[in-house]
Order: sequence, then C-alpha cells, then structure tokens
Amino acid sequence: TSQMALEDIAMMRCLPDSVVLYPCDAVSTYKLVAEMANYTAGISYIRTTRPKTLVIYDVHEEFPIGGCKILRQSADDVACVVAAGITVFEALKAYELLQQEGINIAVIDLYSVKPLDVTTLVLLGQQSGGNIITVEDHYVQGGIGEAVAMAVSHEKIKVVALAVSQLPRSGSPEKLMAWAHIDAQAIVNSVKNT
Repeated sequence: TSQMALEDIAMMRCLPDSVVLYPCDAVSTYKLVAEMANYTAGISYIRTTRPKTLVIYDVHEEFPIGGCKILRQSADDVACVVAAGITVFEALKAYELLQQEGINIAVIDLYSVKPLDVTTLVLLGQQSGGNIITVEDHYVQGGIGEAVAMAVSHEKIKVVALAVSQLPRSGSPEKLMAWAHIDAQAIVNSVKNT
C-alpha cells in the first residue's frame, strides 16, 4: 500500500478554529505559508503535493485564507469542478478535453479548504447548471466533497464527490489517480453524466 495520507484533511478540518490549506503550485504554497504564519486564532495546516507541478500563478497573486481561485468560467458551463492541490491540474486537463467536444465547465482551485469561500461556490454552482463536481486525493469522509456539499446544502445544487474510496496502492501519480477515478478522464465522465 501507499504511505500517502488520505485522511489528514478530515482530521484537521474537525478541530475548532483550524485553518486547512491545500495549494497547487509553488507560488500559492509560498504565499499560503506566509498566511499561516500570521494566523493566530488556532491551529493551521497546509497540505502540499510531492510530485512536481507547473506554476500557474503569477508571483503577485494573493491567496487570502478563506478564498479560492476561479481558473475557468463561461456563460455556458454545465458543471463547476472544484479541485485542490494535485487535482487542480486534472481538472484543467478535463477542461481541455471537454472543450474539444464543445462542453464548457468552470474550474475552481479550492486552496482554502477551511474556511471555504461559500459565496463563490454557491454562485458558480448556480451558474453551472446547479452542478458541482469535487475531485480530491483524499477519502470522501471528511474531505473536500463533504465540506462543499455542506456549504451549499441550503441551495439547489447537486454535489458529486470524486474521491479515493479504498486503501491506496503504490505507483506513479498518474496511474494512482486513474485507479482511484480522480483523474481528468474520471472528471470528464462525471461531467457527461450530470
């Protein structure tokens, strides 16, 4: 089995006054470490990714605790894909694959898992046909899917959570994400099934 922690977000989210951050690239990681250093109301936790990732943000971009980044959006989105960390890149790949078929989706980088930017999640969920798909390299219990579902539960928004559902194996990140059905193709399939 893999050594990868897939329950850490759940453990840290449940602590009172905790902050849980999950950056996807070097710029967001650098900026969020600084945000953590200035957070004094409780414990703060940052989850980083082991594989190398592309840098998608400009060095002047800001990442306030409680925010998120809208990476893709159009007036014709059929779903909003919410990802964090390594799955942000899978969501962006899925966006490109769907674009080739004339299907539009919104993509959110949920770098602040706790607290959530509920206003943006609700707005984009409503503007995306009432469909949110979360994708995470974490167990579904206590993860991003549950957090987002709870945050938008007072709205007419359907949340589908793509998450790891069994004990992980060892292997390359690409093979493991495909095995867990949290890769770009799994996102594409989920969008088409909404």
